[in-house]
Amino acid sequence: MFGKNAGDVLVELLIEWGVDHIYGMPGDSINSLIESIRKAKDKIKFIQVRHEEAGALAAAAYAKLTGKLGVCTAIAGPGAIHLLNGLYDAKMDKAPVLAITGQVETDLMGIDYFQEVNLERMFADVAVYNQRIMSAEQLPAVVNQAIRTAYAKQGVSVLTVPDDIPKMEVEREARRTSTFVTSPYMLPQPDDLHKAAELLDKAERPVILAGRGARGARESLLALAEKIAAPIVLSLPGKGVVPDEHPFCLGGLGLIGTKPAYEAMREADTLLMVGASYPFTGFLPDDAATIHIDTDPTQIGKRYPVDVGMAGDAAKSLSHLIGQVTRHEDRDFLERCQRNMREWWEKMERQEADPAKPIKPQRVIHALQQVVSDDAVLSVDVGNVTVWVARNFRMTNQQMVISSWLATLGCGLPGAIAAKIAYPQKQVFAICGDGGFAMTMNDFVTAVKYELPIVVIVFNNHKIAMIKFEQEVMGNIEFGTNLHNPDFARYAEICGGIGFRVETADELLPAMRQALALGKPCIIDVLVDALEAPMPSKITFGQAAGYAKHMLKELFEEGKIEVPMR
Repeated sequence: MFGKNAGDVLVELLIEWGVDHIYGMPGDSINSLIESIRKAKDKIKFIQVRHEEAGALAAAAYAKLTGKLGVCTAIAGPGAIHLLNGLYDAKMDKAPVLAITGQVETDLMGIDYFQEVNLERMFADVAVYNQRIMSAEQLPAVVNQAIRTAYAKQGVSVLTVPDDIPKMEVEREARRTSTFVTSPYMLPQPDDLHKAAELLDKAERPVILAGRGARGARESLLALAEKIAAPIVLSLPGKGVVPDEHPFCLGGLGLIGTKPAYEAMREADTLLMVGASYPFTGFLPDDAATIHIDTDPTQIGKRYPVDVGMAGDAAKSLSHLIGQVTRHEDRDFLERCQRNMREWWEKMERQEADPAKPIKPQRVIHALQQVVSDDAVLSVDVGNVTVWVARNFRMTNQQMVISSWLATLGCGLPGAIAAKIAYPQKQVFAICGDGGFAMTMNDFVTAVKYELPIVVIVFNNHKIAMIKFEQEVMGNIEFGTNLHNPDFARYAEICGGIGFRVETADELLPAMRQALALGKPCIIDVLVDALEAPMPSKITFGQAAGYAKHMLKELFEEGKIEVPMR
């Protein structure tokens, strides 16, 4: 590295770490860095986005999907500020991301120069590592530490690089470190495993709640569920941990979940939480012995009281637990849950078969189910579409990426761009509401520019529909939720892609099949029913956490929270 300029060294280190692309926009304070990226374009690709927020959201989605470092860059001032939403998404969903931002030259700092913003202070809350590069010699070690920390702490690292630093030569006194990170092999304490096995052996109605931390643990999760006769309920980030139609799966929990999952939780006498930090505790059992497995000990008992905590990797912990529990011969509770789930799917199938016009959103998911491959990637935006995918889409081995904890609108399209870059041979769908898509739709031209054949399905009801329902739940008059939309299909064509406008149910399947066959970026603009309730409840997401459990139970069981269809 010695004798090279700092910008070239930074790019070489990124390549050593396995980074093969960066999302960003060129500009004043990163022009020197962009030149270094240009010189290495055969090894690292620059993906020019049209807004830095989309770049950060794409970097976060790439990290969530692959486990690899997502990288984005932006200029000082406004560009860096634009990154924040995507970086907070990465922070809250524990995705390793590196943001490299420009800054005014070092001799201009501190005098309120053009576009000067205190970036270290601004990024202090979002970052697990946040450092301004002070010299060319400092850069190599700091870059390595930033990436190492992003991986180790599963979060955002930010490097602020003043504009003069990349042009400086790295002298021989630069500290050399390794492009290397390792992860711990985590197993629970033997006493904790023993206590957990004792509780599970006593359980008569055990239920497993699996979250994002259970990904990669499907085999051991199902083996334990079979041994203790426990149905599996999934948090939203855990969707896909086990196939939705597996006999042990009861689907999601909460307002976007299933009735069988709700009923199982109401009856459970023992709850095993695996890699889940579920916020809406009103949907968890009133009085159940609780076991919690998580790699992060600070999450255990954070939101819900536990009797046994096990700090460890999900798959490894479950494998050890299986050997210590006794097989449950009484399977009445499990079989009753399974009957309820079969009835639930029959109800979903009736909704999905509805040929009404405007098109029912459930019918769109049904059509998607018929064309999707087993290894496809679904990038799901936030809003009513989250509900329809969570509840109606039957995942097998597909991947789903979503902004789960920040729940930021506009994540669907950037996530699909990242997914297609990560997995160029796989089908990739962006599933968006019209409100969410419009927030980042300018980056559809990014998919066109880089010839990324994604299929964007827009649920177009000319409303911010979830907020409409929330306003009605509160007893307010609907206000500010109507949307004036363009023709999204024509917009796709203007951008250089392919557009389909779908107004009747029988047009859905042909449009999806054609979009996939064309191998180009496509938008399918589907006119859906704005009056279709996204959830059988008058309780909003934000309100759910505050409701007392007995109130939830009473409302659900007495049917007092049905939203009337109009």
